[in-house]
Amino acid sequence: MLVDATCTPADIRYPTDLSLLNEAREKTEAVIDQFHGWIAEETEETVKKPRTYRQKARKQYLAVAKQKKSGAKKVRKAVGQQLNYVQRNLGHIARMSEAHPGLLSELLRYDYKCLLVIHTLYEQQRQMHTQRVHSVADRIVSISQPHVRPIVRGKAGKRVEFGAKVSISHQAEGYVSVDTLSWDAYNESADLPGQIETYRERFGYYPASVHADTIYRTRENRKYCKDRGIRLSGKPLGRPKKSTLENANELRAQRILERQDELDRIPVEGKFGNCKRKGSLQRVMAKLAHTSESVIHVGIVVLNLDKWLAELLLRLFCALIRMLYAAAKPQAPHPALIPEKKSLSTQSLLPQPLLKVVA
Repeated sequence: MLVDATCTPADIRYPTDLSLLNEAREKTEAVIDQFHGWIAEETEETVKKPRTYRQKARKQYLAVAKQKKSGAKKVRKAVGQQLNYVQRNLGHIARMSEAHPGLLSELLRYDYKCLLVIHTLYEQQRQMHTQRVHSVADRIVSISQPHVRPIVRGKAGKRVEFGAKVSISHQAEGYVSVDTLSWDAYNESADLPGQIETYRERFGYYPASVHADTIYRTRENRKYCKDRGIRLSGKPLGRPKKSTLENANELRAQRILERQDELDRIPVEGKFGNCKRKGSLQRVMAKLAHTSESVIHVGIVVLNLDKWLAELLLRLFCALIRMLYAAAKPQAPHPALIPEKKSLSTQSLLPQPLLKVVA
């Protein structure tokens, strides 16, 4: 059994604190404009719109966003300014909704959801700005998709990805199953016992070996596999043995086995490549959490169907080759049409021309 985990990136802009706050400010300004228009229609009087300083806020944002390399002090100052504008706008919205209780119910469902997300976003950004940190629990990186979380991968070019984390298992037949799908960053090594038990329920026995990445080779997982007679790929724990004449062959065999384990783990990496380069998991375009999960599962199902179709076409092709070979092969005559062979004494008495006919 081969196991591994990956991240399926969501379709969001690369998030920065400044851009998120600027988007939150623009959305709150749109809500204030809607509230002001509804209040003016309801009262039929000239109502003064709350001051939002949107032009000044936009100018301050662009002054930093357009710079190629803005320093940390400039970014921190700009973030503080946008926080103050968002705080002012949220205060205006709260006072207008208190004075006119029916305003919030007039908002579209999407706008109301974004307003709730902006409240949480403001609290997180204010906490990070006050404490001078850059991380917070359940950090929001997209207002339209608040379920997306940053997944630290540590890979070249993509140190952080934003999307769902998917843990899969690859059986010897070449089919893939999704074992865990989570929007939160977690350690995938905890999934290994559950994946092995699922394998046993599906096939009726434990796998002979499990080929996994280094992160799966924890002490708990090693003990779990050892108790059940499962070989976990990779180097054993402890200091490597010193090479001597007595154990030279043993160490060489161990190195060959470790190398073969890494080669055997290549197919599960290839499945990720097929899903992302040829499938739809390179960038999940769905916006809601449950629709994104459906897209991910459908991508894995299509991958398995492609594998099944390839096997089916191969069998049909082999059957066709056998039929063509059988049709091209000369047919043997019926046994009743084959003349009986005469004994040597009888054939010696026949004339020579008749012997040729019999032959």
